Amino acid sequence: MGVFSRLADIVNSNINSILDRAEDPEKIVRLIIQEMEETLVEVRATAARSIAEKKDIERQLKRCRNAQSGWQDKAELAMRKGREDLAKAALIEKAKLSEAAQAMEEDLAALEAALGQGEADIGKLEAKLQEAKTRQKAMQARQETANNRLRTRRAIYDRRVEDALMRFESVERRIDRTESVIEAYEMGRPKSTAEQLAELEADAAIEDELAALKARLHNSTASGERA
Repeated sequence: MGVFSRLADIVNSNINSILDRAEDPEKIVRLIIQEMEETLVEVRATAARSIAEKKDIERQLKRCRNAQSGWQDKAELAMRKGREDLAKAALIEKAKLSEAAQAMEEDLAALEAALGQGEADIGKLEAKLQEAKTRQKAMQARQETANNRLRTRRAIYDRRVEDALMRFESVERRIDRTESVIEAYEMGRPKSTAEQLAELEADAAIEDELAALKARLHNSTASGERA
């Protein structure tokens, strides 16, 4: 059984209220959309049949009016010829057609009213269908976002990730110990000729820079005294 059984149920329904009460809103939305689309097809098919029926009634009514006019002409002819009995019979036939025409006019009015209401209901139904589809897209987007966030949270709090990080730290500590051993071997070891020369070059460069600084300061002081 569908979510809705009649067009009026859909037109007058509140989709948000239905979803708020539903245990599985996503499933309900799919069912609502399916029911709406099927109902829309049925309503349009019914409207097409009603339009065809309206055209048929209009044709019958036109023929009936023409026949009435014909019996009226015949009644007048009979009276002119002095045949009152035939004139009366012709007017009786005209009256029968008049009753039939009135019934057809009533049927036509009812049919036009139903078509007008059906057109309005189709417009409302299409609006409801668009609302449901929009809601469905929003729900799908939210569900996808929620699933992505859940996967991220699981990855963050996954014990395997924590274990891997702890293994990284263990490896780093082993590397630190290895580097410390190397540094310990370096302590107290006589410096090589290359290392001593490098230190002398560094010291010489500093001494040269210091001498240049002293010279600049001396020259600056001397210039100030002469001034």
